[in-house]
Amino acid sequence: MDTLPPASLALEDGWMVAGRQFRSRLIVGTGKYKDFRETAAALEASGAEIVTVAVRRVNLADPKAPMLQDHVDPKRYTYLPNTAGCHTAEDAVRTLRLARDAGGWTLVKLEVLGPPPTLYPDMPGTFEAARALIADGFEVMVYCNDDPVAAKRLEEMGCAAIMPLGAPIGSGLGVQNPAMIHMLIQQAKVPLIVDAGVGTASDAAIAMELGCTAVLVNSAIAKAQNPIGMARAIKAAVEAGRLAHLSGRIPRLLGADPSSPLTGLIR
Repeated sequence: MDTLPPASLALEDGWMVAGRQFRSRLIVGTGKYKDFRETAAALEASGAEIVTVAVRRVNLADPKAPMLQDHVDPKRYTYLPNTAGCHTAEDAVRTLRLARDAGGWTLVKLEVLGPPPTLYPDMPGTFEAARALIADGFEVMVYCNDDPVAAKRLEEMGCAAIMPLGAPIGSGLGVQNPAMIHMLIQQAKVPLIVDAGVGTASDAAIAMELGCTAVLVNSAIAKAQNPIGMARAIKAAVEAGRLAHLSGRIPRLLGADPSSPLTGLIR
């Protein structure tokens, strides 16, 4: 269980995944922005250290084409290649092997999606791909359902982090099942990161107040009317939620609890 550090250190407590240490608890996606310049500005405002990238957006083959790396320095940010758009285990494994061949990345984000309109995690495909990738030496951060049985199985297989959805991808609905996310946090021995569904700053704060290790956000920033402003807002919300979690909220009561003592009343 977390203990409260001095106030000056509360926002500096780091976290670790696959042996790598980070300070920021906000992970940001690089898709859906109007251009790479806006991507870079939003990442700067977010304070993120890890950024997810679809392998097709990391152009290492055509030097004449626009390149994410020219705007988002891979020496400054930890690139987390993901399998966005993959609907089979075979496609996901092939995609991440390509990422490793292209850029040497072994810390990866696995997602195997079901069909539209839900794009819900395909858990049989996720298990199959995770098993193959772990056997091949990858450090797998895995997108999954908010299912404690499935999450524990993925952890026991050797996944480096469990990343349950808060709500369907891009929906902006926020954490729809906080009780289940809390159960996942209670049982997890690896980082637990809410991935998908965050729509605004308060959603990120709720996830962090529950005790999540970190939050991954893409659409809520990239599709906001002001992405840079929203990045700042969600950065602050993640920090506030973490500090609130460390500080310990008051219990919920089915009634009132007077804020002033009842003794010594003037009569």
